[in-house]
Amino acid sequence: MNLSDLNDLDLSNVANWPLPARVALIGIVFVSVLGLGYWFDIKDQGIRLEKAEKKEIELRQTFEAKARKAANLAAYEQQLEEMKASFGAMLRQLPNKTEVAELLVDISQSGLAAGLEFKLFKPQNEVPKEFYAELPISIRVKGTYHEFGNFISGIAALPRIVTVHNINMTPGNDN
Repeated sequence: MNLSDLNDLDLSNVANWPLPARVALIGIVFVSVLGLGYWFDIKDQGIRLEKAEKKEIELRQTFEAKARKAANLAAYEQQLEEMKASFGAMLRQLPNKTEVAELLVDISQSGLAAGLEFKLFKPQNEVPKEFYAELPISIRVKGTYHEFGNFISGIAALPRIVTVHNINMTPGNDN
């Protein structure tokens, strides 16, 4: 079969074509069907597969992170309970409004018990903070270094939270 014979082939009567022409036509149709099938179906599935693989990697990382957290859940719960207990204990150490006067007396008594002489004991206005309120007190005392140390130690031993700030110590006239 030569090239001029191809012009004589009748598309409406493929059954009478020579065998090589029929095989070539079947091959062309087969390759065309495969190509169109790939183009319209398999190509989209490949794109969806890539997206699914990326999603799998993300989900696997999320799962591993959550698995690590779950493995430590008991320790986290124990730590949370300890923090709640500690927070509750600290809250109980903060004086409420009715206990402030008693706390001021306790501070004054600590100073007197340490041997200090109070020159000034002046509570100032309350300064509100996020979870508590500060009650600054201006105190001026006269005494020895060791008496002052005993006073600070006495304040630290009080059952309430008291902090000491802005300390200025100067030697007195009588040393």
